[in-house]
Amino acid sequence: MKKILFKGCGTAISTPFDENGVNLKEFEKLVNYQIKNGVDAIIVCGTTGESSTMTEEEKDATISCAVKTSNGRVPIIAGTGGNNTLKVIENSKKAESLGVDGLLIVTPYYNKCTQKGLIEHYKIIAKNVSLPIILYSVPSRTGVNILPETCLELSKIDNIVAIKEASGNLSQVAEIAHLCSDNLNIYSGNDDQVLPVLSLGGLGVISVLSNVKPKYTHEMVQNFFDGNIDKATKMQLDALPLINSLFSEVNPIPVKSALNHIGFDFGTPRLPLTKMSSDKEKILIQELNKLN
Repeated sequence: MKKILFKGCGTAISTPFDENGVNLKEFEKLVNYQIKNGVDAIIVCGTTGESSTMTEEEKDATISCAVKTSNGRVPIIAGTGGNNTLKVIENSKKAESLGVDGLLIVTPYYNKCTQKGLIEHYKIIAKNVSLPIILYSVPSRTGVNILPETCLELSKIDNIVAIKEASGNLSQVAEIAHLCSDNLNIYSGNDDQVLPVLSLGGLGVISVLSNVKPKYTHEMVQNFFDGNIDKATKMQLDALPLINSLFSEVNPIPVKSALNHIGFDFGTPRLPLTKMSSDKEKILIQELNKLN
């Protein structure tokens, strides 16, 4: 059985920007809010964290802030993926030196690659770091899908321990679970599919929703593990209108608006992302206020 980095709700945490760069004071405030409200892990510098528009210095400072603020209370997992294998190795080594507990590595994008290329990409990264690695399959963004057979091959590598599965294809998730069993832990990468993935043996979710509803998201997953399936299912269904609003424009545009609404100062996304449209923001705020 592979190492379990966390079981439950991991927050794919947003990054606040201001005119000086990353607003680390506000970021620290959100990290503490997450931990206080029961999340089981924090994933920093991922898609929701807008890592693609952050400088290397900003990433290092944000990762360091998360590690220092958590102070061992929850695991900190750093997104270090990219489409240049050597650069991913460099970023992963840097994150390791900053004290993170694990790495989230998305598939190469734009240049893409074959399934053989994916295997070689992840194999050499894993060989160069000692930290546990979570694969990240999100073909809607990258154009690259990690097929179940590829997961099986990668699950044979000791420090590749899990996959964040955001293909949206539950049949594929089931096949990965069937082929890999305990050799590859599965996390839902979609907030609207948490319960279905858990029912297939998943260990939790890497969530956007939990940025603004950390206690709710943690309790939804925990209820499932505690055997309160009906309650967990109701929570999943009750959250769907808010989840849909959080993805009514490309993530993380809506979640930044939602964070600003609940009292954080997270500013606006960096270009080429823009501020949320006012009509969709109005609906988002309505749904945010509805979900108790």
